[in-house]
Amino acid sequence: MKKWMAALLAVSLCIFPARAAVAGAPEVAAGAAVLMEKETGQTLYEQNAHDKLEPASVTKVMTLLLIMEAIDGGLLSPDDSIQVSTRAASMGGSQVYLKEGETMTVRDLLKAVVVVSGNDAAVALAERVAGSEGAFVERMNQRAAELGMADTTFLNCTGLPAAGHLTSAHDIAVMSRELILRHPAIREYTTIWMDSIRDGAFQLSNTNKLIRFYDGATGLKTGSTDGALYCMSATAERGGMELIAVVLKSPTSAQRFEGAKSMLDFGFANYTVLDAHPAQALAPVDVLLGEEEQVQPVLEGGGRILVEKAQVNEVETRIDLCADVEAPVEQGQKLGEMTVTVAGEVRQTIPIVAAQSVARLTIPGILKNLLGYFFMGK
Repeated sequence: MKKWMAALLAVSLCIFPARAAVAGAPEVAAGAAVLMEKETGQTLYEQNAHDKLEPASVTKVMTLLLIMEAIDGGLLSPDDSIQVSTRAASMGGSQVYLKEGETMTVRDLLKAVVVVSGNDAAVALAERVAGSEGAFVERMNQRAAELGMADTTFLNCTGLPAAGHLTSAHDIAVMSRELILRHPAIREYTTIWMDSIRDGAFQLSNTNKLIRFYDGATGLKTGSTDGALYCMSATAERGGMELIAVVLKSPTSAQRFEGAKSMLDFGFANYTVLDAHPAQALAPVDVLLGEEEQVQPVLEGGGRILVEKAQVNEVETRIDLCADVEAPVEQGQKLGEMTVTVAGEVRQTIPIVAAQSVARLTIPGILKNLLGYFFMGK
């Protein structure tokens, strides 16, 4: 199933390439860049999207994804306390100066990772989830493969320099999307501008300056090293649409933020996400030899599509639905599809599926129905 989902994701990301016809293409001073819409996963702008580059602390997007999966899966609680190991306390680079044997809650460690990119906090969390950083990194690479991140090899959970620790702007956008789409609670941490840990004794100030200075900013993660230069995955939401702007290998910190802002501005100015509806309500489908005579068809996953604002009035839908179906019918079984066109061009095909299951009639059930027809004029 995970391989199927990864293949589907890979296909979906290729459906909507950036179009030259859209005015005001962003200016991004960086080695690579990608702008992606969260809900559809469609790419709106790209620049050297699959170049394998050092991600620095943007690596921690995957670390955060695995931590949030553990929390949402009930394996970890934000209120759990973690005792800091010798290894976690030894981490260099950005840190919150954890001491060996010190205890800190998962919630405060998450703040430390997200807000100030604490390498020591990241390792402490990784050790709690997987037993060791090495085992956690194996999970990171496995998860990357499941998401179709073919450009990525992780060697640590922090982004500290390591030969061969590489990813791409495309892959960072993919894992950023998975994090914010599946685990919206991460916003509790990524939208923090200033906070503290250790009962107020240690102050935190977000390395992502867009949180304070960009309208609608929701996260996500910055990073920089001498080799990676300045990197970030920036997320922002306006009008019900959330965008992900990835910048890798920007010459300066200021250019990193300006590049992300330029892409976000471009996306919000030119695109919107709409609900594509059938022209009329979907009529029930007859069920042959079923315990119920009909089943209600519904759109699978809704009908959200990304369109250029200039084409909002050119969206049309066409319904292809089977006249009947033979029982048994499984919930979610495909009954047809809705084709969405924009300015006459097919943009998306959305499956129409059964809203509920319908069991097949048994022989006694068939006899009962026949008796009903004969004696009750049913």
